[in-house]
Amino acid sequence: MSTAYVVATILGAFLAGFSAVSVFAGAKWVVEPLAAYGVPRSWWTWLGVAKALGAIGLVAGLFVPAVGVAAAIGLVLYFTGAVITVLRAKSYGHVAFPLIYMAPAVAALILV
Repeated sequence: MSTAYVVATILGAFLAGFSAVSVFAGAKWVVEPLAAYGVPRSWWTWLGVAKALGAIGLVAGLFVPAVGVAAAIGLVLYFTGAVITVLRAKSYGHVAFPLIYMAPAVAALILV
């Protein structure tokens, strides 16, 4: 297990966890865009749960690599969906945000 893999995994877990907590807390800078993108309010908790489980899975992957791979794939798919949602809403200036959250999960997959 390389240092780069550990760093990417921990960074990815931190970012996914931070994003999940932001949704759960109803952070204005997170929930206002979700509403503007047309994401139903009933989905927000489940989206936060998906990110939280992805973060936990990345950390668990440091001990059980298959779990980390599954979590990283899940987070890449999740944030790909987020990019598509932002693009469909024509909020092109916000596309970078899900890509930033996705990048460490992609790095973890490459480095595993």
